[in-house]
Amino acid sequence: MSSNNTTKINKTKKIVILFLIIFLFLSILVISIFKTISDYRRLPTLQSTKKELSVRGDVVSADNFKIASSKKLYKAAIDTRHLSEDKIELFLNLFSIYSDIPYQKLKNKLKKIKKPGNLVLSYNIDSRTAKNLKELAFKLRKLKVFIPRKVKGGKILRGLSISESGEKRLFSYEDTLTPVVGYISKFETKDGKTKVKGIKGLEKSYNKVLNESKDGILKGNRDVLSYISFDKDSIIRKRVDGATLNLNIPLKLQKNNELTLDMYKEKLGADEIIVSIMDSKTGKILTLASSNRFNPEKIKQSDIPSLNVNAIEYQFEPGSVIKPISIALVMDKNRIKKDELLFAYNTKGKANKKGEYPKGQYKLGRYTIKDDHQFKKHYLTLDDIVIFSSNIGTLQLAQRLSGPEFYEGLKRFGFTRKTGIDLPYEKKGVMPKVWQFAAGDKEKKDNVFKATVSYGQGMTSTFMQVLKSYTVFNNNGYMTTPKIVSNLIHDGNNYKPYDDKAEKIISSKTANEIKRLLVKTVDQGTGKAARIEGLEVGGKTGTAQIARRGKYLKKYISSFFGFVNDGENSYTIGVTVINPISTGKYWYYHYASWSAVPVFKEITKNLIKLNYLTPKKDIIQELN
Repeated sequence: MSSNNTTKINKTKKIVILFLIIFLFLSILVISIFKTISDYRRLPTLQSTKKELSVRGDVVSADNFKIASSKKLYKAAIDTRHLSEDKIELFLNLFSIYSDIPYQKLKNKLKKIKKPGNLVLSYNIDSRTAKNLKELAFKLRKLKVFIPRKVKGGKILRGLSISESGEKRLFSYEDTLTPVVGYISKFETKDGKTKVKGIKGLEKSYNKVLNESKDGILKGNRDVLSYISFDKDSIIRKRVDGATLNLNIPLKLQKNNELTLDMYKEKLGADEIIVSIMDSKTGKILTLASSNRFNPEKIKQSDIPSLNVNAIEYQFEPGSVIKPISIALVMDKNRIKKDELLFAYNTKGKANKKGEYPKGQYKLGRYTIKDDHQFKKHYLTLDDIVIFSSNIGTLQLAQRLSGPEFYEGLKRFGFTRKTGIDLPYEKKGVMPKVWQFAAGDKEKKDNVFKATVSYGQGMTSTFMQVLKSYTVFNNNGYMTTPKIVSNLIHDGNNYKPYDDKAEKIISSKTANEIKRLLVKTVDQGTGKAARIEGLEVGGKTGTAQIARRGKYLKKYISSFFGFVNDGENSYTIGVTVINPISTGKYWYYHYASWSAVPVFKEITKNLIKLNYLTPKKDIIQELN
């Protein structure tokens, strides 16, 4: 090969190598530029999203007081890597002043962190303090308390951040309307926010609608100052809080009645006193009060027995308050003759010097049923039986019903059925089976189950069942369903959560005749202490022993159920005193006429004082 050819080949190789080197450098440059362009440089995003936390709905009284409400809580946090070491004291002092958190507590938190990073200073900042701390965050940046840190692609600065952390439930009037309003527990959502749910009372029964909320959202492009600028592509969703419960119960009336119960609980030495006022025609509950209450924000160990709503959860033998119901069932079947007389079974022995006969004793198989009242005659009118609460007279009338008639009649009046009140965990009570009531029907023999249940023994009911049944006598034979909540308001919509249609139980004629007897009982009989001039007041006392494990204790439940009318307003009212004093100097307090009846009168006075009733002197009570 010639030298010229060799020279040409070497020259060509050099040119190729040169081009390869140039191509390599260009490739490296292009790759570097592309990587720089595509690499994450921690630049601010062009879009911003802001959420506004929604909260649980309010519980509001009929006179517009917030019984329960929720407030938003905020979280205050810092990144300690951005906190200037020479300005730590300045930060702690300023944050302590703005947040009202003790300086030493903050300093201890700062000392405890093992490695620099995110530090939450508080999860329980209220909205007003949060607003002030946001202003402080801006000032701290100006004072260079927080300094930028170098990161890949630039610098970042993280100062004091304030963000929504959840909600807190507030009960503004502490123990008022408990246990009816109930209590709550906390839980954490998937995004780490603290929310609450109802465990008892209204908080439980309306938990779903109270928590039916949607967070607000603002989403759009950011401007040069990092504010959201809105355009057609922006998302704006208004915050929707949970439903508001508007109650039928006025706070002032409830509070007055609770103070009355507190006073009488001490006077009577009772375990508990329960009171409720119900509009006879609509079923609206104006008061449901207990002497045993608690603060839902500070529940103590000693409060545990008071957490239940005993008006619907405590089952007991109601006693003589059942007598008007038993008699109404017989009367509605037209099985009581006008001016009929029933034997008092008080013929043993002779009348004393005052002409008084011994107390009646009625033999029913191996049982002897007695009357408490000492009648001065051998025969009883229907008025005598109701006014003076005769067991013997009542049971004789009850035997005129067949077992199924008596059983179905009591069920129609609401016994062994839930009342439909808007509270959870309602009990139904128990009574004998229909076949037990029917024993002896074919042979026309007296039935012991019919006899005892007719005057309120051998069965159990709740306070609310009896109260509901008594609306029949003050509402022309119709029974109304008790309701605490008047209406719900959610996202601008107002609606009722129930059907308030009344149920026909007995004829108007029967209802009005029993009403007359109950009014006469207050005027002349065991309910005398409930009488108030200018008002139509009727009712029935009941005193029953507390039974435990098949045995009767020397403890009593005293009740008075009735009604008060002024011509315009019509209320059914119930009072039950659980285990008042029954020994010693005040042994007679276990009788309803000495315990439940005086409470009933004070509750009526509260209605007058707060203008729910207006006594009229021209009201004439038919007592013939």
